[in-house]
Amino acid sequence: MSLRMFWRKLVNVLMLSLTGLCALVAVSVLFFILGYLVYHGGKDVNWDFFTKLPKPVGEAGGGMANAIVGSGKLLLLAALFGVPVGLLGGVYLAEFGGRAVPFVVRYTADLLNGVPSIVIGIFAYALVVMPVHHFSTFAGGFALGVMMIPIVLRSTEEFLRAVPPALREGAMALGASKWRTISSVVLPAASRGILTAALLALARVAGETAPLLFTAFGNRFWSPGWGQPIASLPVMIFTYAVGPYEDWHRQAWAAGLVLLGLVLITNI
Repeated sequence: MSLRMFWRKLVNVLMLSLTGLCALVAVSVLFFILGYLVYHGGKDVNWDFFTKLPKPVGEAGGGMANAIVGSGKLLLLAALFGVPVGLLGGVYLAEFGGRAVPFVVRYTADLLNGVPSIVIGIFAYALVVMPVHHFSTFAGGFALGVMMIPIVLRSTEEFLRAVPPALREGAMALGASKWRTISSVVLPAASRGILTAALLALARVAGETAPLLFTAFGNRFWSPGWGQPIASLPVMIFTYAVGPYEDWHRQAWAAGLVLLGLVLITNI
């Protein structure tokens, strides 16, 4: 074997080992986080955690039922706002856009996707909270929905562009209009990918804390309406984690485990 061939094989083995090690580290981080949460919070994830309100300061026990329901309401509002806007925007880019306008929209969406969540929280605070002078569920859902828009928009565009042109041509050859072709042929063909993108966007915003501190704020009780502050798992985790009580710390670990579990289930 020549020296050059030996060197090429050595470099190949080294790079293969390095890339494999990096992949192992990337996977191990998730399992380490999951194991750490299970170790610290697994014993506190019980029936009371899902069905009871937080106990007063100084009393042990209780749960985060209000925060779990609150997170669900916030994500519902976020989906109702972010998914339609992102979906229709993606349809425009993929099916109707020319050159200049789609470039501006894509560039803006990419910029919005990179904006820090706390900045979006301040924007929602100025736009929704300040005019009515109080925090609300609607404001929190609006902030999370804004964060969902660029993810859904860009994903929708990519999935629509992946639909074979023959499907469009066949529908239009049968006399279907442009919009009829999109709504009856193109969108159903890309529906699975778009649904996946929407779920990934929900998982992306489910753990956001900063926007909710400026909009939904928090509540230790039930929030039956949509125009008042509401509890959420991320904010409760933050509040309990920085608190001085050991029981709060255990509850924060348990809430973190539940939140991570919900995100993992959504991604699957």
